[in-house]
Amino acid sequence: MIVDGIHAVDILLADDNDNDIELTIRAFNKHRIVNSIHVVHDGREALEYLFCTDRYAHRSIADLPKVVLLDVKMPFVDGIEVLRRIRTDPRTHELPVVMLTSSSLDRDAIECYNLGVNSYIVKPVDFEQFHEAARIIGFYWLFLNKARPHEDAAV
Repeated sequence: MIVDGIHAVDILLADDNDNDIELTIRAFNKHRIVNSIHVVHDGREALEYLFCTDRYAHRSIADLPKVVLLDVKMPFVDGIEVLRRIRTDPRTHELPVVMLTSSSLDRDAIECYNLGVNSYIVKPVDFEQFHEAARIIGFYWLFLNKARPHEDAAV
C-alpha cells in the first residue's frame, strides 16, 4: 500500500525512474512484503520527507521509515548526498539505508560504504532478476533484520 506521508511507513523509496519504482512496488506487493511505502522522485524530496520540512512539515521525525531505498543518480540532490545528510544527523544516523541503483561504478559504491550505507545493490537489468532483488531486499530489511534497540531500552 502506498501512503500519503502522514503515517509512518515501512519503506521510503527514492528513485526518479518510474519503471523501476513500479517494478519495486509490484515485487513488494506480490510477495506481501510491505504494508506501506512512500515514494519520492528526487533527493531533495527525500530530505524533506526524512527531516519533516517544506511539503512534509506536518510529519514527525519520530515516524522514520524502517528502511530507505536510495538511487544514486537523482535530480536536485543525489542519493550520495542524501546518505551523507542521513548519517550526519543524530536523529537519523542509524536509519538503515540501501542504495538500489543502476550505478555499478566502484567509486560510487566506495563512497557510499565510506559514508555508512548498509548495503549497495546494483539494479539488475533483467525484469525477473530485478523483481527477485526487490523481494529479497524487502524481506531482509523488514522481517529478518533486527533494528538496533534504543539506548534507553537497555536495563
